[in-house]
Amino acid sequence: MARIIKQKEKNQEKRFHTELLEQLVAALAWNETIQGFVKEFIEPRIPGSGLLSKLIYALLVTLLAVLITYQLSRLSARFQQSKH
Repeated sequence: MARIIKQKEKNQEKRFHTELLEQLVAALAWNETIQGFVKEFIEPRIPGSGLLSKLIYALLVTLLAVLITYQLSRLSARFQQSKH
């Protein structure tokens, strides 16, 4: 019985790590997309917007990080509940 529980915990932990890596890859892809968006649409339309462009970029990346952190915390809570 303990063996089955241990295997189930290992599988859940492996799935958690896989989902974490997938979200990291998605975040990196979004980082490139956000940079491209700022360079393509913000910088040309607002002259001398170097600082503003960086601010918009920082806000978008922060928003993305908060969303990912929120999702990971929910996932972690689900993982912890299933352990007990």
